Amino acid sequence: MWESVLEVLQNVCQDGSIADQKGLASSLISKMESFEFVFVLHLMMKVLGITNELSNALQQKDQNIVNAMALIDTVKDRIQDLRDNRWDELLEEVRSFCDRMYIPVPNMEDKIPVRGRSRREEQWITYYHHYHAEIFIAVIDLIAIEMNNRFTETTTELLTCISCLDPRNSFSRFHHAKLLRLAEIYYDDFSIQDLQVLKEQLHTYIHDVRRCSDFVECDDLASLAVKLVESRKHLVFLLVYRLIELALILPVATTSVERSFSAMNIIKTDLRNKIGDEWLNDMMICYIERQVFETIDDEAILVRFQNMQNRRIQLPLH
Repeated sequence: MWESVLEVLQNVCQDGSIADQKGLASSLISKMESFEFVFVLHLMMKVLGITNELSNALQQKDQNIVNAMALIDTVKDRIQDLRDNRWDELLEEVRSFCDRMYIPVPNMEDKIPVRGRSRREEQWITYYHHYHAEIFIAVIDLIAIEMNNRFTETTTELLTCISCLDPRNSFSRFHHAKLLRLAEIYYDDFSIQDLQVLKEQLHTYIHDVRRCSDFVECDDLASLAVKLVESRKHLVFLLVYRLIELALILPVATTSVERSFSAMNIIKTDLRNKIGDEWLNDMMICYIERQVFETIDDEAILVRFQNMQNRRIQLPLH
C-alpha cells in the first residue's frame, strides 16, 4: 500500500482546504520517502512477523498453553537468529525497496553527528553504526528483554504444569510429577500432608475421569471445573479441584482476566466513578460478550425490558 498512501497524501497536499493538514501531509511524504523510515518499517515487519503467531495464541479465549509455551521458545530463538544472522539480509531488502521507489540510499561509511549532540562537539558516528547498533540491535535487545521479563523460568514452569490439567483428548497431557510440582509452587495452599494425599489422589482422579463419559466433552479448564461440580466430584477430589481453581484465577492461564480489566477501564471512566457494582457488572458483560449479544434480536431485548416493570410509555418495537 506504499504507493497508494503516498498518492492520498499528495492529493491532500494539492486539494486540501486546511493549511495544517496540507503541511502535515507534506511532512509525512518527506518522512515516508526517507531511508530511515523505510529501514524501521522493514525492521518492524520482520519483528512483528516473528511474534505474530505467539501474540494471536496468547489472545485466544481458549488458548492452548502447551502450544503457547512452545511458541515462546520458538520466538526467542528466531529473535536471536534475527540479531545474529539477518542484518545483511534486512539491509539488502531495504536497499532494494529504496531503489524501486527512487529513495536515496546513504553510504554506510559516511559519518553523521551523534543524535542529541551539537555539531560543535564534533561527535560523529557512521550510518552503519546508527542503523545497526542504535536501531537494529537496540530494538531486538529491547524485545528480547521484554520476552525474558514476561516469560521467566518460573512463569514458564508454572504454565507448563498448568497445561497438565488440560482435559482435551482424554486428558492426554496429564503428568503426575508436574502437577505435584504445581502444588509445591503454591506452598501456602498445600501443606506437607496435603501433598502426600494429593500424590495418591491424582492417580485415582485420572483413572476416574477417563472412565467417565461426562468428561469427554470438556475442552478447557473452565468446563472441567463446571463438570466436576455438577457431578459432585469436586468434593471427592478436593485437592485436585483446588489446583484447578488456582489455575483458573491466574491471569497467565486465561486472557479473559486481561480482557475484563481492559473493559472495566473503558466503562468506568471519571464521569462514571460512582457506578454501582451490579450496574458495572451488567455493563461489562454486555461489552465483553458483545459477540453473543449481536446474535440477539433487538426486539426481544426491548420486550423483556418493557415487561420488567410498568412504564409511562411504550417503547417502540420497530
